[in-house]
Amino acid sequence: MTFRFLAGTALIAVATPAAAQHAGHGADHAATPAPTPAPAQAPVDHSKMDHSQMDHSTMDHAGMNHASMGHEGMDHAAMGHEGAHAGEGSGTARLPANETMNHGAIVDLGGDTSLMLHGFVWPIYTDQGGPRGDDKFYVQSMGMATVAGSFEGGRWMARTMMSLEPAMRHDGYPNLFATGEVAYGEPLVDRQHPHDLFMELAGRIDLDIAEGTTAFLYGGPVGEPSIGPSGFMHRASARYNPEAPITHHWFDSTHITYGVVTAGVSAPKWQLEASAFRGREPDEFRWNIETPKLDSWAVRASFAPSPAWLLQASYAEIEEPEAIHPGDDEHRTTASVHYNDGKGLSAMAAFSAKNIVPGDTYTAWLGEVNWDLTDRHTLFGRVENVKNAEFFPDHSDPLHDMPFRVTKFQAGYAFRVPLGPLNLALGSTVATYAKPSVLDSYYGKSPFSYTLFARFSLGD
Repeated sequence: MTFRFLAGTALIAVATPAAAQHAGHGADHAATPAPTPAPAQAPVDHSKMDHSQMDHSTMDHAGMNHASMGHEGMDHAAMGHEGAHAGEGSGTARLPANETMNHGAIVDLGGDTSLMLHGFVWPIYTDQGGPRGDDKFYVQSMGMATVAGSFEGGRWMARTMMSLEPAMRHDGYPNLFATGEVAYGEPLVDRQHPHDLFMELAGRIDLDIAEGTTAFLYGGPVGEPSIGPSGFMHRASARYNPEAPITHHWFDSTHITYGVVTAGVSAPKWQLEASAFRGREPDEFRWNIETPKLDSWAVRASFAPSPAWLLQASYAEIEEPEAIHPGDDEHRTTASVHYNDGKGLSAMAAFSAKNIVPGDTYTAWLGEVNWDLTDRHTLFGRVENVKNAEFFPDHSDPLHDMPFRVTKFQAGYAFRVPLGPLNLALGSTVATYAKPSVLDSYYGKSPFSYTLFARFSLGD
């Protein structure tokens, strides 16, 4: 059965236009408690509703019974897909309850079991400016398959996410001031690594322990531990941004981890959880599944004061995350605030501190926003500031191991077009940077970067 499931999801990732990963944006729903079903209602003809004239701010999204609304006549709450805990993010991370994902395809497997499919293919051209910049055409991709159902007193979920990004060169794509991981035996600097074939291969069980409260267990050979905010490719605030944050290795570098076990308690307004996982980040050979190991740990607390807000704080002790720094462990502390008004505006502000053991502490700040102006036009942006000592890995360079604080300012636009079951977003971004003048001879005085993209997605 396991082999057939893996083979089937692999076929989905390779064969469908929506299959494959990275900046895989949107929210990712784990199995959570189902609300009490509402009495049967007559079908609603949504095509006759003028959503632009509806005042969504007066709606109580947390109290709405989404199960009774249906999706092609199916009750996903009963199938463990959407429950009292809306706004599930990557791994076990939480997002605002207003933040929901439109799955591209949902298949009724009988009883209360469903198969949900989501994914995208994202052709991109980037030109990263300055002497250390580069240009490249590349394709990001992600395919996700989730099987979910329920049993007496609980729910279960099994999910895989896969990508064809390993087909890229090992050194990925240009991304000025990004660092982390290795390629061809050298540290990656001013580049973003591709993701692995298996981005997730994990399952989750929720057991009801009180009204609206569950105890859960999540884990698998590939998963995400309880560190930081939801991964950037799963946040609505970053949905159409084609570039990984240059602060990626401060916030969500662990979103692909080989070996994860997480246990926690979850309720509609809060969640407490702890993880054991492998600290070493994936190597440059990305087609395989690396040996799972549980040598690191993390704890995270999440609080949702309302459907529009989600606050998160986490702490982790990670064993030797970087292959290029053997013997260096990392203690990471993060905090984030997410907002989603349920009407097209989503944002996040986050802070992270990496304490290298032995060594110094390096901090990072991140703010990002996505604003759907209409059903076709979207503006988005990101501002991030990071203290980084990895820009000059060559020991002979006079700036080797010297930390510098850099800020990146990025703005973008996307024009969205429905294509039957698919969605197309055409867009571009521009970016500029603030940095110490000592870096001018390496990066230029005023480097400027831009990207052009076409995002084809099944679902959001």
